[in-house]
Amino acid sequence: MKTFSIKARDGILELNYSEKDNQAPYRKFIIAYNNQLSIGDNLENIKSVLTGLPIDAAIIENSLNYSFSDTIIGINHQRIDIGLALANMLNVPTVSLTAIDKLGLAKAVQQKAEYLKWHLDYYGEYSGKRNYGQEAMLTIGNGFFGLRGAYVEANADTDNYPGMYIAGMFNQLTTKINDRDVVNEDLVNLPNSQFISFGVDRQKPFTITPADISDIYRSLDLKTGTLTTTMNLQLSTGQLLEIRATKAANMTNWHRFAIKYEVKPINFAGSLQIYSAIDGQVINGNVERYQDFDQHHLNITGMAAHENAISLSGQTKTSKVKFVINSKVNGADDATPDSITATTTDQKITQTIDLDVQPGQTYTVTKDVSIFTSLESSGNLEQLATDDLRQASFEDTLADSTKYWKNLWNTSDIQIGNDITSQKLTRVNIYHLFVTASALQSGQLDASVGARGLHGEAYRGHIFWDEMFVLPYYDLHYPEITRQALLYRYRRLAEARKYAQSENKQGSMYPWQSGMYGDEQSQFVHLNPVNNQWDPDNSRLQRHVSISVAYDVLTYCNITGDKQFMRDYGLEMLLSICQFWVSMTSYDKQADRYDIKEVMGPDEFHEEYPNSNERGLTNNAYTNIMVSWLFTKVAQLLQQIDPDVIQTAASKAEISPKLKDQMKQISHKLRLDINEDGIIGQFQGYFKLSRLNFEAYRQKYGDISRIDRLLKGEGKTPDAYQVAKQADTLMAYYEIPKNDVEAIIKELGYNLPADYYSRNLRFYLDRTTHGSTLSRIVYSVLDEIDNNMDQSWQLFSTALFSDYYDIQGGTTAEGIHLGVMGATLQIETRNYGGVNVTGKTIQIAPHLPRNWTDLSFKEQVRGIWYQYHIDHHNITVTASQNSQVIVGDTNYNLTKNKPTTIKYK
Repeated sequence: MKTFSIKARDGILELNYSEKDNQAPYRKFIIAYNNQLSIGDNLENIKSVLTGLPIDAAIIENSLNYSFSDTIIGINHQRIDIGLALANMLNVPTVSLTAIDKLGLAKAVQQKAEYLKWHLDYYGEYSGKRNYGQEAMLTIGNGFFGLRGAYVEANADTDNYPGMYIAGMFNQLTTKINDRDVVNEDLVNLPNSQFISFGVDRQKPFTITPADISDIYRSLDLKTGTLTTTMNLQLSTGQLLEIRATKAANMTNWHRFAIKYEVKPINFAGSLQIYSAIDGQVINGNVERYQDFDQHHLNITGMAAHENAISLSGQTKTSKVKFVINSKVNGADDATPDSITATTTDQKITQTIDLDVQPGQTYTVTKDVSIFTSLESSGNLEQLATDDLRQASFEDTLADSTKYWKNLWNTSDIQIGNDITSQKLTRVNIYHLFVTASALQSGQLDASVGARGLHGEAYRGHIFWDEMFVLPYYDLHYPEITRQALLYRYRRLAEARKYAQSENKQGSMYPWQSGMYGDEQSQFVHLNPVNNQWDPDNSRLQRHVSISVAYDVLTYCNITGDKQFMRDYGLEMLLSICQFWVSMTSYDKQADRYDIKEVMGPDEFHEEYPNSNERGLTNNAYTNIMVSWLFTKVAQLLQQIDPDVIQTAASKAEISPKLKDQMKQISHKLRLDINEDGIIGQFQGYFKLSRLNFEAYRQKYGDISRIDRLLKGEGKTPDAYQVAKQADTLMAYYEIPKNDVEAIIKELGYNLPADYYSRNLRFYLDRTTHGSTLSRIVYSVLDEIDNNMDQSWQLFSTALFSDYYDIQGGTTAEGIHLGVMGATLQIETRNYGGVNVTGKTIQIAPHLPRNWTDLSFKEQVRGIWYQYHIDHHNITVTASQNSQVIVGDTNYNLTKNKPTTIKYK
């Protein structure tokens, strides 16, 4: 095993590189610590001096002794968990000499590598958006609620935000901005019920104060879904304490979560209080740019206490959703009901437990919380919460969470060989997909998956086309989640019809931003943080969201074989959406072509033509290609469905009898703008726009990912330039097979040169700033298709790290980017693993990244579970029923539960 050891000395780091198990001979390196640089920049020097040397593990010679980590060192009066830093930097495990002495080098390295693959850890106390971002990444939840991973002792301030959100719970408020009434609908931040803290000698409850914190460590255990925070404190009055808080969400009884709070006095005895509260004095304050708007969404209507339990009830101001939050405390051996008191202040109820403590002894209190709302529950909410809380315990919630996640990982894990960091972040992404949506399986929630999960307040919690990037993973593992998300859309089909009618269109037009009712929640203006001015917002013209809904229906039904859903709901949705797109077209008799006007593509930098009075753009290539695809797919579907079923769905959808013929005509004659080099124009007139000097803007501003804001800050408009926020023209190649896109373009009557795809990919990559987190993930797929694996990997890995590193400079603070998380999983299995489930028979064409030794995962397709193990030469497939797969041009028969190994390279 090739290793290097690190010894931290006064002002230097001493490195010893060994080619054999930390044994001589050594190559020595001395790195002087530069006080002018951050710890991270100093550690980058380790990577620099070791460049070119193969490394399997790092060893800390003089680590500090902590219960939560054995790879913390001190240097220059600061402490850092160098093991976490090196895992991110070098993708290798780091072990201590203590662990080696106990286990031996090989086992110590193996155990640490396994730990890193299953834990998301943060060491140190951070402030501002950086801590907000970590809270989002450490969110626990179950699809009914999301509970941000804030310190349980925290109240909302500039550094901490203990938010809690319920799926589908929105409220609308009106604020006057520039003499205009602006209505916003927000996912509501509920009262802070995770608060629990302590006080010494009846002092105020401890709150997160950097001066009091000696060490702090947060660890999210992905295997069990539990978040543990450990703090070592020295109070201003000299008392030393060790505090540990463990949080878990109940995944089965999904109204509940629980906290175990452990307090250990180190150097004092005497009086200590535990404080537990439900605080209704909350607003939606997670997103700074929204603070000009009214964010007070709640009316608190009642508070009560009985023995060890407290309750707070209320309702949203406009939507009138009622809620009850009950909590109880247990534990602390010498605590009796008489030692627990309850007090109320304005919209806040607090319990106090009085304890007499001794140094060195740990005192444990558990807090169970139960939440009910009038959205998912009928009857007396207070009684429901009381009854539920009576059954709750920390032990039960912990056991339930552990069992749920064990079962989930058994079917839904993606295992990556030789890449610790990709493995960890892949599991982080899977984890957050189920934190966002698990409870949807119950069928009791009228909700879907928001673009930022249940993790923060960006995009006001709304549902966008991002579903399209997330639902395919659910299709293949927990399809009932997708089914319920699609039923959320079905229940709002009538609202989509009203929206189409308001634009003088037919059929159903889904809104770009959907919330509680399914009406359009996109704003007409948005705040530009560069110049602090309100700019027009035409994003509602992204009518392709309706194509995405149809895509989701077709993909779900194809993967699951759920014919009942198609018969009862899906077909009506598809016909309504097709009717809308027919009504969006206009016929140019002279050219014998159909045009689609007044739309935007996925690239939000282009909203309209410069110096034009018309809304939107004409013939967005992505939109037109996908409309043609949709019409063709629905026409094929109609040939397979019973005429009576079609008639019923057509009647419900109120479609024109001419729809089928119109779809056929239009699908062959939509117009694209293609130049003489075979470049497909993003929209009609795109090639008339000016080129932009990207290098000049990089030199001027550095980060130009949101160049739209920079241009507007200069009094210009991105509409005038060939610049894109994200993939647009080539987006169809992400969604459907390349051969299908080429067939559509040919069917439309356009012939492209043999190398058109590579030309288009280079053309648009050169003009894209990746201002959306979805941009890199789509271009990673586009590059993989073109066999540009180095660039595909670079884009993929950046996207995989995007929330972990918060690469957009603070946006993760406002919620994770669920679309990117779902899309990374799809790339790993569909593109890198090469498993294509779109056809009648699964096709497998692996394209593994060089640094991955192998890839393993399971997927369920039309009721059959397939288990894959793929390396750089062989595919091993095991199916739960007799089946077939295609590798290359060969069909392979699979025998039930019998592994079949196929050499593909």
